[in-house]
Amino acid sequence: MGLKHVDTHLSKNDLAHLGAGEVGYIRKMRSDEVSRCFPEAPDMDPGLDLWALFGADGTPILLTDNRSSTFFKAAEDDLRTVSLH
Repeated sequence: MGLKHVDTHLSKNDLAHLGAGEVGYIRKMRSDEVSRCFPEAPDMDPGLDLWALFGADGTPILLTDNRSSTFFKAAEDDLRTVSLH
């Protein structure tokens, strides 16, 4: 019985779209870094702790000061969530 070789290499494009529409990630961030990910967000006082929900490809979906809201939005969009530290 021989072993079958399976090619597990992913292109950058394949990797970028892995989990698209199915997975989202939740990340805690400071208000100082919001403009980098959410350029349309209004100016905020520095030092605020916020929560962000992103699509698997890094697309920003939601910015809030309430962590629970990120989970509700993910569920509404049928996304499985993971947290990044």
